[in-house]
Amino acid sequence: MTIITREQIADSPKIGPGVEQFGIVWVNGKGIDGSHDWAEDPEEFFGRESRHMATGDLALGEIESATSARARVVNDFSINVATVNGSGSQSANSVLLKSIFGMGVPVSGKNLFPSNIAGLPTWYTIRASKDGYVARKRDAEVLVAINPETAKQDAQALPVGGVAIYEENLNLKQYREDVAFYPVPFDKITAAICPEAKLRKLVKNMVYVGVTAQILGIDLAVVEHGLRKQFAKKQKVFDLNFGAVKAGWDYAASTFTKQDPYFIERTDKTAGKIIIDGNAACGMGAVFAGVTVVAWYPITPSTSVVEATTDLLKKFRVTAEGKATFAVVQAEDELAAIGMVLGAGWAGARSMTATSGPGISLMAEFAGLGYYAEIPGVIFDVQRTGPSTGLPTRTSQADLLSVAFLSHGDTKHVVLLPGNVRECFEFGYTAFDLAERIQTPVFVLSDLDLGMNNWISDKFEYPDKPLDRGKVLTAEDVERLGGFARYKDVDGDGIGYRTLPGTMHPKAAYFTRGTGHNDAAAYSEKPEDYVAQMERLARKFDNARKLVPGPVTVKNGTSKIGFLAFGSSDFAIRESLDQIKKEYGQDVDYMRIRAYPFAHEIHDFVASHERVYVVEQDRDAQLASLLKLDLPAEQAVKLRSILHFDGLPLDAQTVTEEFATKEGLNGISSSHVEDVKVHQGGVSA
Repeated sequence: MTIITREQIADSPKIGPGVEQFGIVWVNGKGIDGSHDWAEDPEEFFGRESRHMATGDLALGEIESATSARARVVNDFSINVATVNGSGSQSANSVLLKSIFGMGVPVSGKNLFPSNIAGLPTWYTIRASKDGYVARKRDAEVLVAINPETAKQDAQALPVGGVAIYEENLNLKQYREDVAFYPVPFDKITAAICPEAKLRKLVKNMVYVGVTAQILGIDLAVVEHGLRKQFAKKQKVFDLNFGAVKAGWDYAASTFTKQDPYFIERTDKTAGKIIIDGNAACGMGAVFAGVTVVAWYPITPSTSVVEATTDLLKKFRVTAEGKATFAVVQAEDELAAIGMVLGAGWAGARSMTATSGPGISLMAEFAGLGYYAEIPGVIFDVQRTGPSTGLPTRTSQADLLSVAFLSHGDTKHVVLLPGNVRECFEFGYTAFDLAERIQTPVFVLSDLDLGMNNWISDKFEYPDKPLDRGKVLTAEDVERLGGFARYKDVDGDGIGYRTLPGTMHPKAAYFTRGTGHNDAAAYSEKPEDYVAQMERLARKFDNARKLVPGPVTVKNGTSKIGFLAFGSSDFAIRESLDQIKKEYGQDVDYMRIRAYPFAHEIHDFVASHERVYVVEQDRDAQLASLLKLDLPAEQAVKLRSILHFDGLPLDAQTVTEEFATKEGLNGISSSHVEDVKVHQGGVSA
């Protein structure tokens, strides 16, 4: 793939047979017409607020008791904004996050929100990291306390030397003496600048943006720039919101003397980067793939995948006469949705749905039909905790096994495992190519953390390959061949040839069935026909190892210990590798898995290490279980598990601590770790 620069933009090219480019090339955040800065402001691009998730881990460092003697902590801390669900704080949090991004500081935002509509506590955590770490941290050093219901516990959770910015009538000073307190009369400030009482709840949020920006040293001009983009076409809205920011800034500047060591200072580490959530990236990928049929049923946390896709389709898939060339259907449930997807896929359309665990459960029988009748379709599963309703607004990786074998009988599905927003985009369109190439449903497994939260990323690369429709015969092909057998393995890869409805040839038709059939798609209950078809499907699945995205070797040196993981666990593991090296002097190799069936490189990685820790966000070690089914027995015994399943995104310290415990490294400093002999199953001095 190649990056299209602004200087290279010319006429809109085609990216595949009969599929026009969507009228937008993403360069420096701008569309081809220069009208949208989605890269830094995806909410504005989609005409909606981006939905976002949770929080903390790199130590504060020693801070002396005297304020003047405190060591400065620059671009390396977390801010926890504690508000109430439904209070309109999302826009303010987004402005604060993007202001730090605008200062050139790597940043990530996570929203821990309840599953009700309004009224319960919400925490939005912004992590600034000069080293580029974006995983959740356990602790936040800076608190913005707006919710009186949680203010006390939030203040008590601060580390020594932390910061509390809070509504002054909460009187948080009574609970701590080792924290810098900044009491602010938010309600009074808001009332003075906003005469409309019904708007004050919203405007109040922008006041805390101004106060926080001033205390931390964020350039007010950067905040103003972000607000202007967010409200570019709404001058009155901008004036009101920036007035609130300025009021908060002025109050802090005139009232407070800096008591804490935390600063945001300008750098250039976000140059060429973008901010976007994974669900929006998946939607973009689907549109680039040429999706024309979307059937779905709303469910947290996948709804915004369809919202993003729909918004783009409305913009780029409408004729000059105003006629839509796509169909988006909200079905009565997930069962109906996947049925529509398979029907459209059978007819030759590129079709998709998006759901989460409960919807996956309902899709089981249709998924089996897609596998056995060999019908393409794409299913985005943005995972949340289960079983049953579980915790609808918490993250998880616990759908892996159920998706891999979804349906009754012997069924295996192709599963793509994006580990960042860039891969959400890339796998978003790759999934459609694979579905048609392999002629099967393809699942894309994201999770709530990756899908709904804001992430910093390199700019997406523009696809440089045409669409792959797979083995599709035209009327001319059928005439030349004299006919065809739909399920016959002609090429040895397990994949038959197909025709599409409307192919004008008397021998182009075949019967699609979920019952027993032979090579010619005729009904059959003969044991030999059933065995032949099932063995061919197994060959096809095994061949898919060479077609799906291969694993990424993040680190592979001379260590005898390795990590395996997938998806959003990657962010915490990369940080943990640095922690393990710093704290214990231990090198650990790491490979990230990106698809099932597993590539042979994964087998080689396990074979080259004495112990391999499989890190995943579920209780039952699902990735490890799937690997054990795939690996030779003598290699499978090397696997160990590090499991995290409390619903919060995985943090680096959890990985580091679990690894140290299992390796027996606790109490061993990096100064004498070389004197410890590591052996199979433990350590000995």
